[in-house]
Amino acid sequence: MIVVFRWLLRVFTGLVVLALLATLIAYYFLSRSLPDYDESFRLDGISGPVEIVRNDANVPHLFGRTDEDVYFALGFAHAQDRLWQMVTMRRTVQGRLSEVFGERTLKIDELMRRYDLYGLAQKSVEAQDPETRAALEAYARGVNAWIGQVNADARGRGAPEFFLFSNEIAVWRPADSIALIKLMALQLSSHLQSEVLRARVSLLLPDPRVADILPDAPGEGVIALPSYASLVPGPLPALRKAEHREDPLSPFHVKALSGASNAWAAAPSRSAAGGSLLANDPHLGFTAPSIWYLARLQLSSGGVIGATMPGIPAVLLGRSNRLGWALTSAYMDDQDVHIEEVNPENHEEYRTPDGWKTFETRRSIIKVKDARPITITLRWTENGPVLPGTHYDLAAITPPGHVASLSWAALSAEDTSMSAAMRLMKAQNVDGAIEAGRLFIAPAQNLMLADVDRVAMQTVGAMPKRDAQNQSKGRMPSPGWLPENRWQGFFPYEDNPRVVAPETGILGNTNNKTVDRPFPLHVSFDWGDTQRIQRWLALMKSREVHTRESFIEAQLDTVSPTARNLLPLVAADLWFTGEAAPDGTPERLRQRALALLAEWNGEMNEHLPEPLIYMAWMRALQDRLIRDELGPLADEFEHIQPDFVERVFRDTRGAAVWCDIIQSAATESCTDIARMALDDALLKLTEDWGPNIESWRWGDAHQATHDHPALGEVPLLRYFVNIRQSTSGGDQTLMRGMTRGTGPDPYENVAGAGYRGVYDFADPDSSVFISSTGQSGHPLSRFYDNLGELWRRGEYIPMSLDPDLARAAAVGITRLEPSDTAAD
Repeated sequence: MIVVFRWLLRVFTGLVVLALLATLIAYYFLSRSLPDYDESFRLDGISGPVEIVRNDANVPHLFGRTDEDVYFALGFAHAQDRLWQMVTMRRTVQGRLSEVFGERTLKIDELMRRYDLYGLAQKSVEAQDPETRAALEAYARGVNAWIGQVNADARGRGAPEFFLFSNEIAVWRPADSIALIKLMALQLSSHLQSEVLRARVSLLLPDPRVADILPDAPGEGVIALPSYASLVPGPLPALRKAEHREDPLSPFHVKALSGASNAWAAAPSRSAAGGSLLANDPHLGFTAPSIWYLARLQLSSGGVIGATMPGIPAVLLGRSNRLGWALTSAYMDDQDVHIEEVNPENHEEYRTPDGWKTFETRRSIIKVKDARPITITLRWTENGPVLPGTHYDLAAITPPGHVASLSWAALSAEDTSMSAAMRLMKAQNVDGAIEAGRLFIAPAQNLMLADVDRVAMQTVGAMPKRDAQNQSKGRMPSPGWLPENRWQGFFPYEDNPRVVAPETGILGNTNNKTVDRPFPLHVSFDWGDTQRIQRWLALMKSREVHTRESFIEAQLDTVSPTARNLLPLVAADLWFTGEAAPDGTPERLRQRALALLAEWNGEMNEHLPEPLIYMAWMRALQDRLIRDELGPLADEFEHIQPDFVERVFRDTRGAAVWCDIIQSAATESCTDIARMALDDALLKLTEDWGPNIESWRWGDAHQATHDHPALGEVPLLRYFVNIRQSTSGGDQTLMRGMTRGTGPDPYENVAGAGYRGVYDFADPDSSVFISSTGQSGHPLSRFYDNLGELWRRGEYIPMSLDPDLARAAAVGITRLEPSDTAAD
């Protein structure tokens, strides 16, 4: 027995030693891709010495002899810290993910090939102005210079992920950067989904009830439209339960996660220090690392600092010494779905106003890892690419003998959005920035501006010109062969909404409705917010003058105006009612929950139970209100529709009819439904979080999910690459923390402000900014998540253009020298 024990001990010890040895070997190879920020290089592609000074937060400050040398340095720095992220985003827009990830991403690649965004980006290179083309080429040289160093010196393949997946890295090209802007346009687009959802709902409900749940916002929920069934020839397919799986690698998000943002500005007259103020926090899906990368560029026009996106050679959100610029999603309706009739005698033709025409057709081969290649046929009509019914639930609204196509502003082969971004970065004042915005095509954005004297907001992006007789006014798919449903080009840039130097001295946007103009100059019928703007207005009106600190306070505000508005309506007949109930009964649990909510001020604080109770109640309530009318389609409404709930409980235009369960014999009141929904919510919360209601914490359920798109679901590895943090905020707070809305963890925080910046032109170097993870994309780097805890606590880092300050606490200075060949 002793001999057996000794051998077991030896085997166990050997296994432990082997495991430790394997860990050390793995760490050695993986850490080889950690860049040395104090290294020097001699490289082709630059005209003189270049310095990359990384401050104590690893924010690079880039100095060079020419602008092209600075762009080269930015490409070099991006590749050092985010090479895997850049290559993966490029593969996404090219429709080549399956070469690395196999059949998992085949549907993503198929749809990306149909859009052909990368092909359009390649054609758009020649549309850029000469200065932008030179910048793109210099940036590409910088990226490729680092790839060359990785290949020459065996620097761990450039990133740890390349050990687990394909290490093929093609050279970076100018078209790649343009393609990433188009990828951003795709991620920020939601009107296609809105049109399909509106059509599906209209097939089930009469027009007044469609207006309840999908109202024009803000304002009266009236849809002066025919039902979808009257627009297209039937019969339509039977409604079915949609199958959705939100793959972390997918750029196609549900409508609620298609992007949002906050931006506000104050003129010097409304600033305590006498200088303009500007704040910005764009809301996108969380990833590890963040989509944003902080950087400072010293250009011939002056220094600029702010948020860049790896792969794009521009500060997209930021400031110079004289101008600050911010972006919010404009929610411009720049997408239209068209139903195209296929010639029954020749399936290669479709109907147009001028008769049958042949589809433009091309075959495309998708290579799939560990599987045979897939060949797909791509088709285009005059309206745009043909999309398969397997995506966006298009099959549910496409009658037999027809296909769906998409008109979209981003499908331009002369997309000059990159040139606009480069000109904006060099603009010296509001007027110059507005003029730069003329070249923006997509994604449509509200450009918030502040210079030393004025503030302004300009909507940028191509606004489609629709016929006034358009059958659906762009709100539902329409027959593509009717001329009144087709686009007639784009409106002039001057027709885009613009406000310069408002009398009030304050401008702001939370994705709310910006203009009240009749169709077709309406901009949109669907907007991203009707709630946050109310809280912002209250905060702005509370002070005569503002400071950097008051703007920060607004960015970090976690009070839900929706909770303050809905709870008194929903619980009006439930507060402090009923007899005392014994502990352990559902009645007693309900009374305890109502007592907590009665004293709650609507603050979505991570340490409180009330936000969790409120969110669970509203979620259960909405489901009870719509499930009997919509059936499986109710699953498409994953997030609370506050305008809908308010209309029901105020009985606006008879909307209280939603409270009655039509399948039951009894007539339920809204109070009945509210009580039953609260019991549903409390039962589920008790199962998940235990019976002690006072110990529940919103932050435990509302963790920010900065997950690695490729490795975040891999057992064991996910604990090293994912960044999870307890957070405050919610779906309708200014400090937004958008919940997942579905699945076993519906309250996880999956989208929010990955970047925050506040710029003060009374003292520009007192400006501050922060990103939600860290600068490095390498999980072994101390800069992988170093900014994340500051971000969670609502803290910022200095946003200074002072080179001495950057050098004073630099973690390293990378020096690039021209090679001997370049010098000669």
